[in-house]
Amino acid sequence: MTFEEAVAQLEALGTEQNRKIYKRHGCGENVYGVSFADLNKLKKKIKKNGDLSRKLWMTGNVDAMTLAAMIGDPASLSSDELDAWVRMSSYYVVVGQFASDIAAKSPYAKERAAVWIQSDDEWVGTAGWGVVVDLVMAGGVYSDAELNALLETIEANIHAAPNRTRYSMNNALIAIGGTIEAFAETATATAKRIGKVTVDHGETGCKTPDAAPYIAKIWDRKTKKRA
Repeated sequence: MTFEEAVAQLEALGTEQNRKIYKRHGCGENVYGVSFADLNKLKKKIKKNGDLSRKLWMTGNVDAMTLAAMIGDPASLSSDELDAWVRMSSYYVVVGQFASDIAAKSPYAKERAAVWIQSDDEWVGTAGWGVVVDLVMAGGVYSDAELNALLETIEANIHAAPNRTRYSMNNALIAIGGTIEAFAETATATAKRIGKVTVDHGETGCKTPDAAPYIAKIWDRKTKKRA
């Protein structure tokens, strides 16, 4: 599929209703309003295409960037390209898709996450902690010392972090406590010291999970499943 064909399909698949919903979620004006069901169909049709992914990302269009993350080839992107890409979106859905589908699967995932989580930029920080979530859940990436350091960083900085970065940090806290049994107690204690994490989700019904009870529920489900 050519770039022109992909853009034409995205434009045709967009709906006014979806545009209204996405704009309420903070996507901005450059959006066609394509459903994720249709984006996933395009993903299956196109498969991996690094060149097309690059062109779609550079449009700045929300739907094109989301599809770009879905079909991108993480191994083909340099560290510098990842840094350039992470600064191109200010919409949490696109940032999350990029973090999971591109950055977390890149050979540079761990090193870029380490840099991005130190950024004062809301969306760079959000992406960085999103990559941490994926790497933690994948397992075997972080040492115990590194996990303790991540928990300390979250505890020290979460309340002063930008809005969406706070949400991503909270997710990382839950990932560490809910994925690694040896860290369940430590992460829960960290969550209790942190207390309530407040995130403005705009005109949406989204909520920020309370990390301590959320971690407890995860392990309760896992214990019941084992039994």
